[in-house]
Amino acid sequence: MADKNQEIGGIHFPFPFTPYSIQKDFMAVLYQVLEDGKIGIFESPTGTGKSLSLICGALSWLRDFEQKKRQEEAHLLKTETAPSSDGKDQPPFISSSHQETPDTLRPTGEPDWVTQFVQKKEERDLVDRLKKEQIRRKKREERLQQLRHNTQLKYAAKRERQEEEETERLLRLSRDILAAGTEAEPLEQLASGEEELVLSEYESDEEKGAPNGLDEDEDDLEEEHVTKIYYCSRTHSQLAQFVHEVQKSPFGKDTRLVSLGSRQNLCVNQDVKNLGSVQLINDRCMELQRSRHESKSRAEDQEPKRRRQASRAACPFYGHRHLQLFQDQVLLEVKDIEQLVALGKEAGACPYYGSRFAIPAAQVVVLPYQMLLHTATRQAAGIRLQGQVVIIDEAHNLIDTITGIHSTEVSGSQLCQAHSQLLQYMERYRKRLKAKNLMYIKQILYLLEKFVTVLGGNIKQNPNTQSLSQTGTELKTINDFLFQSQIDNINLFKVRRYCEKSMVSRKLFGFTERYGAVLAPPREQPRLAGFQRFLQSLQPGVTETPTAPVEEGEARVPRPASPLMHIEGFLEALTTANQDGRVMLSRQGSLSQSSLKFLLLNPAVPFAQVVKECRAVIIAGGTMQPMDETGRILCNLCNVVPGGVICFFPSYEYLRQVHAHWDKSGLLARLAVRKKIFQEPKRANQVEQVLTEYSRCIQCRGQVGGMVTGALLLSVVGGKMSEGINFSDDLGRCVVMVGLPYPNIKSPELQEKMAYLDQTLPRTPGQAPPGKALVENLCMKAVNQSIGRAIRHQKDFASIVLLDQRYTRPPILAKLPAWIRDRVEVKATFGPAFAALRKFHHEKSGLS
Repeated sequence: MADKNQEIGGIHFPFPFTPYSIQKDFMAVLYQVLEDGKIGIFESPTGTGKSLSLICGALSWLRDFEQKKRQEEAHLLKTETAPSSDGKDQPPFISSSHQETPDTLRPTGEPDWVTQFVQKKEERDLVDRLKKEQIRRKKREERLQQLRHNTQLKYAAKRERQEEEETERLLRLSRDILAAGTEAEPLEQLASGEEELVLSEYESDEEKGAPNGLDEDEDDLEEEHVTKIYYCSRTHSQLAQFVHEVQKSPFGKDTRLVSLGSRQNLCVNQDVKNLGSVQLINDRCMELQRSRHESKSRAEDQEPKRRRQASRAACPFYGHRHLQLFQDQVLLEVKDIEQLVALGKEAGACPYYGSRFAIPAAQVVVLPYQMLLHTATRQAAGIRLQGQVVIIDEAHNLIDTITGIHSTEVSGSQLCQAHSQLLQYMERYRKRLKAKNLMYIKQILYLLEKFVTVLGGNIKQNPNTQSLSQTGTELKTINDFLFQSQIDNINLFKVRRYCEKSMVSRKLFGFTERYGAVLAPPREQPRLAGFQRFLQSLQPGVTETPTAPVEEGEARVPRPASPLMHIEGFLEALTTANQDGRVMLSRQGSLSQSSLKFLLLNPAVPFAQVVKECRAVIIAGGTMQPMDETGRILCNLCNVVPGGVICFFPSYEYLRQVHAHWDKSGLLARLAVRKKIFQEPKRANQVEQVLTEYSRCIQCRGQVGGMVTGALLLSVVGGKMSEGINFSDDLGRCVVMVGLPYPNIKSPELQEKMAYLDQTLPRTPGQAPPGKALVENLCMKAVNQSIGRAIRHQKDFASIVLLDQRYTRPPILAKLPAWIRDRVEVKATFGPAFAALRKFHHEKSGLS
């Protein structure tokens, strides 16, 4: 359809078709929120064109904002050069309500001429900055215009890239020949390639300035950040869908859009990508960049320092010219992640860094939640939120996402592995490490030892064979945990910074890859050569069964990341403010199964920083009301299921709390639009009356009129309506099970039964203890009784919705009736499940 230019409240909104009234209202309010620099929460149900409304509304505002800004800049530049009426230059925007002598004192105590001089200098600086930005912008527009009309440029760059690769190959061959004829005199004999495992000399930020990270020839890849819109959603598929909507919109040809992703999704260096682990890919990529900058720095200094390898590897896809071409291609037309990867392979340029270099000039940046909401990740990506617009779509997952990315867990096994590996590393390279490296490594070893001690273990013993005298879960404030662990005297901020800058975890991983890890569990244990005996000699208290060497050509399993990489995340979490987090100590019999977990209690803290920096924040979703997942699912089910819906809760108390919450939030009123709501009574003499009214409402639903399509009955598992009462045909077209109705584990009677079974019955390998199996059997017996209330004869039909991911566990799934178990469909999200349910009821209702 032809584009429609809609005028709403004096504002022009390009739209691919005539928008619905809900879309017009959405765009108008969105525009005003962005203009006023406020926070907006937008709810747009599925099927109302939310993505297109966001695109056209936000980009219409950005179009008008950029136009006004250009007009203001032009006026400022014109005023700066325009002569005054007396022939003298008049600085712009300087006004005075009364005449003052040059020596008049301001309230600050400074003479008037000083204040005017400072003000004039600031204005000159502003004008200079605007002029430079205009030059940069003009250059960028000229490059994009050339690319737009001359496709031969990118093919020429591709040929140039191939020539450079061939030249580099010949140079490498020459260096190898020259190196073969010379002999170095190292401190001690190290194996080939082992030099790169040794930590470089470390200087803290107090001792040197932070490195820029860019070479001089890369300076022009950076520009001033124009005002832009950061659009983020939860999954890459949702982001790709948004990008495709932009491509089809009226703004698709003229918008500079950049899609950001992880190295795992964007890397085109096959050697790095083959590492598999996200952490390993990240660390290897950063090591390649660091090697590149260090080698250039050494070449410039020309100092006779201790030599490493003749040539340290650098990523062949990280080159200035190709990154420049890639950046321009990204800004030329809208591309999703897959298209960026294809372009990177064709241009011989890194899509990960190329897309980041394009951020400053982009008008729209599309990125996952985690990249925006995690401060360190945001800074590493070069994202600047000051004065920008942030749109968070699918925001019903926002709180869970923030909590998840700021929570981390380390096991006792990981703590012991990291300690053993790091101790062996220190002993191996002690003579080569500088004093500061040794100091920080010893601090990390101390921390690891204290973490194991607080769990009740011993760092010198194998965690798999250590039994803990005390079991259970303990929750502590961060300060209490630091005091109990006796690490309150360690500056965790400096330790965290050292880990980040020195990349000690990556060095340690390379070390363990070469020589193996004494305390690695059998699944993860690298197959070692003869050096394992040396490592074992460093820890006399530990013994290990020898393992076979790797056969030539034998396939390796995907390599796990170093345990120290996980622990670094835990150390970072411990620097959180005391009141905003908790540390959970979980002691589970053996040390290897026990763990330390950081829990973020206040997700508002990391999100507040985003809100503080931005010009405006838009939070959008299908349903943004304060209700849990259960409530939104019921709302959707009641829209598509005809007749009766029965929803079972684990207990009366839980049902009471949920009912009160839904009543307060307005959800009950929303549910009542489609279904009349009934609640299971506590008194037995009221059950018959409720059932009669429930049945009458369903049978007479066609006579009531309006939008009511039946009734919703809120019941309790094991209650008066979960057994002995049939909900056949229209009385029970859908049964919803909320959670798993486990019995009260603290019941003395149940505890005695569990203890008796554990003592008298043998435990089957690979299965739960008899006592735990009893609890699961009682739980699933109640579930089966409840869902058995529906589908009462051969021609009857109903959908059964099990709202708990634990139903997917094999022991739980196996206890469902066979005729149900064979028809179970597991959906990761409710969207696909809802689509299947809607199709099911549409087809069945047409047949019945």
